[in-house]
Amino acid sequence: MSMVDVAVIGAGAAGLAAARALEGSALSVTILEAAGRIGGRAFTDTASFAQPWDLGCHWMHSALDNPFVAIADRLGFSYRRSTQHYIRKLHLGTRWADESERDAAAHAVEAAFDAILAAGTAGRDIAASDVIPDAGPWNRLVRHWIALMTAATPQDVSTLDFARYHDGGENWPVVEGYGALVAAQASGLKVTLNCPVHTVDWSGAGVRLATAKGDVTARAVIIAVSTDVMAKGHLRFAPALPPELAEAVAALPLGVSEKVAFGFDRDVFGFSERTGINTIDLTRPDRAPVNFQIIPGARPLAIAHLGGASGRALVEAGPQAMADFALAGLSDVFGADIRARVTAWRSTSWARDPHIGGGYSCALPGKAHMRGRLFAPLAERILFAGEAVSEHAFSTCHGAHLSGQAAARSVISLLKGGA
Repeated sequence: MSMVDVAVIGAGAAGLAAARALEGSALSVTILEAAGRIGGRAFTDTASFAQPWDLGCHWMHSALDNPFVAIADRLGFSYRRSTQHYIRKLHLGTRWADESERDAAAHAVEAAFDAILAAGTAGRDIAASDVIPDAGPWNRLVRHWIALMTAATPQDVSTLDFARYHDGGENWPVVEGYGALVAAQASGLKVTLNCPVHTVDWSGAGVRLATAKGDVTARAVIIAVSTDVMAKGHLRFAPALPPELAEAVAALPLGVSEKVAFGFDRDVFGFSERTGINTIDLTRPDRAPVNFQIIPGARPLAIAHLGGASGRALVEAGPQAMADFALAGLSDVFGADIRARVTAWRSTSWARDPHIGGGYSCALPGKAHMRGRLFAPLAERILFAGEAVSEHAFSTCHGAHLSGQAAARSVISLLKGGA
């Protein structure tokens, strides 16, 4: 049995930030990661295509307040400065939208988010579906955008929780990959991989962890895993979490946010810069919208973004179903001949990953206040970190990072005070 001052469970952005913040504290630290790599939902694939792509987080959201911008500058990573625009290019299934149609679609999406924000800002903790206006032909596109932003369907989105998110409007994609940036800033940290923690036993004075590689005892633990990992019992507590914490974990489920990436053997798009494309087939009301991010180059990438109920159904149907759906949408826009130019494809499966469980957290209606329950230490020796443990930057990598740093500061205060 090994003994340490602090055990960090999870080597995603939150756990890595916590471990880095504990350096120099004179406390002994171990980092335990269930997967065979670090980063969690921050993961850049550099092997599948001619260009890197992020399976998880990609944009440095609220960039003017995002600590990863300075980290990127320090480590030599590049990024593209951009602001949020919901609808720039819109394809309607058989043709490109004209300017008036594009403006109408953009107005519908913006009106929906304005209504959600207005309700939340007024203190109303209700379902987003209760306040979004009827958008006529753009209803599916509105719901799709809500799913992209929250990973949830409108009926599962708390208006108050949504309004508490701080959106600076600047969302800057990391060219070399956000996952690669997270991994680079963690360089030098020693992480025990392929080491899932099965049980957190806090019945005694310290904390005993039953792991796949033996028991670990610690004076304090930072739990930096997703809410779904805890809610589904992949990480158990003995004794069980107090009811108010268990309720909070259940109130902050991870929704669906998945991608399918396609690589091509030549420039089939003709774009000179990264381009976002919205699609909605107005001739087929049963067909879900899909968005594409086009990364230009001699061997470009097209990345489809899936979410909400349709995304969940596709994940459950499997990778091939995801690829078929996405490629059909791409073919509508650029023609069937584009299929012959595909050299490789890869899909994500965050919702089926037992170490993750989904895209990112969104409070259920009436449950926005429950995020705050995860901020305080449990029994003065267990702290929680992760994007779900961020009041104003949940669902983001930098929110996870900041929560890990906050947990580390709390641990130092608790252990130094009790030394």
